[in-house]
Amino acid sequence: MRKGDVERELTYFHPNAVVTWHNAEVSRGHDGIRKYLARMLEGPNKVVDSFSADVNVDELTILYGGDTGISFGSAVEHFKMASGMNFDLPARWSATMVKENGRWLIASLHASDDMFDNPLLNMTRRLVWWAAGIALALGLAIGLLLGRRRRTA
Repeated sequence: MRKGDVERELTYFHPNAVVTWHNAEVSRGHDGIRKYLARMLEGPNKVVDSFSADVNVDELTILYGGDTGISFGSAVEHFKMASGMNFDLPARWSATMVKENGRWLIASLHASDDMFDNPLLNMTRRLVWWAAGIALALGLAIGLLLGRRRRTA
């Protein structure tokens, strides 16, 4: 992931894998995952310049039979956006793995963020407070100017 080697990453995914991304989009299969990442990371309309993650597993994989397992944990994801904004996003993830031809492959991956407390929401709150303060100051200045003009007329 850190190297941006999508083809290498795909070797860990089952050919019919389903991925639910942070923006609630869903990709299916290697081609779907490849297309999503290309749209987000490449070309003139890309959204993300680069990303990486420090991933932690909460506990050992929960096995169901000999060929299915569920794993889950946390991550801190580092995003450098095409707009120039950089932020770290605490996240949760879960994955379902299947054993096929002696290899464990990711069949399903779900990434999730705290929508009530995250860096994007905090930045938006600060921006709204700044915009409200500036609008209030401008409104007061215009009101004072108009009030003085009326008095002199």
